[in-house]
Amino acid sequence: MPGLSELRIGVVGVGQRAKLATHAHRPGVARVVACADPSKRGREHARELFGDDVAVYEDWHALPAGELDAVFVLTPDHLHAAPALHFLAAGVAVFVDKPMAITLADCDALLATAARTGTRLYIGHNLRHLPMLRRMRELIEDGAVGEVKAVWCRHFVGHGGDYYFKDWHAERANTTGLLLQKGAHDLDVIHWLAGGYSREVVALGGLTLYGANPHRRSASAEDSGALMAEWFDAGAWPPSRLRDLNPVIDVEDISQMLTRLDNGVFTSYQQCHYTPDYWRNYTVIGDAGRLENFGDGIDGDPAQIRVWNRRRSGYRADADLVVPIAEADTEGLHGGADAALVAEFLRYAAIGGPTETSPVAAREAVAAGVAATESLRSGGVPVAVAAPDPAVAAHFADSPRHHRRVPPIPASTL
Repeated sequence: MPGLSELRIGVVGVGQRAKLATHAHRPGVARVVACADPSKRGREHARELFGDDVAVYEDWHALPAGELDAVFVLTPDHLHAAPALHFLAAGVAVFVDKPMAITLADCDALLATAARTGTRLYIGHNLRHLPMLRRMRELIEDGAVGEVKAVWCRHFVGHGGDYYFKDWHAERANTTGLLLQKGAHDLDVIHWLAGGYSREVVALGGLTLYGANPHRRSASAEDSGALMAEWFDAGAWPPSRLRDLNPVIDVEDISQMLTRLDNGVFTSYQQCHYTPDYWRNYTVIGDAGRLENFGDGIDGDPAQIRVWNRRRSGYRADADLVVPIAEADTEGLHGGADAALVAEFLRYAAIGGPTETSPVAAREAVAAGVAATESLRSGGVPVAVAAPDPAVAAHFADSPRHHRRVPPIPASTL
């Protein structure tokens, strides 16, 4: 960054998502100088990713906060809050991977601490940087469907067995549930596209497939420190053929929720972890048309957005407007969204300013997921979603709430 010294970065948790922090390891701009992970495998992984010069610790408390400008918290979800609170209190800018936390109390504690100390807090909702979704949002802002009245999302989690039922994700104690853990991305996007936050939720779902699978991993394998890429089995089909599942599985593998937002928009979200395909479909309905995506542009998959705003009978594949997402726009992990996300965080940590992500919005996604999980496990009873403390939320007012367009920050500009 012109005129700024190289940012010194710490990383807490060097597991599956640690590769995200490699986008911050850019000598001359920012450098990962210290990592902490309780496992031997994680500490070895730190040196593989960031070089032999990186200082490695077993306990994140040992990271030298006074020598760091920013910290990435990339631990399992239930371990986000403690290190994030620690470094916020120490005045170190903090990046917390999504979801922000697995309880509303922890989310509110993070917001309150950041507001009280003035330390910069950033949440890793990378889908706000996904080219397909950014283009969809621009179309909405430009009035392509009129005033938004409903947003629907179907998430076909085709690799759900490998991604979420072979490790800590499968346990409520670590995630609350997958409506929160996996759904936090989608709930944040739904809020972002709809321009509001969930205030009333009802949900249903269950553990319908993986709970009956008796092929669970042994305790010794569980402690090996293996990463998802090492156990992923693309050839296992149908999903009942998966082996080495987590010893404990008590989260739902299919779920659906309905919400009413504070601006009157109605939304729905469906999630299934054993479909043969893996992608997200968002449909936005306004008072002058509707639009939806076909393909999501993640990991190089082709994608396009189709808009219908002329009335005819029957389904028409030939939409009134077709917006292709160029292949060049979808390169890199998560369609280039991870690199853009980290670039924005580095700029924010160094000089502040508005960001496309929002800590308050991240909290609202968790709040909706928590409420939906409560509703689901109570048989579909409607649950109110608590709003954040207005005084605390006001501290983050410089971050865009919904429809304020913020240009992407390409890594080349840092």
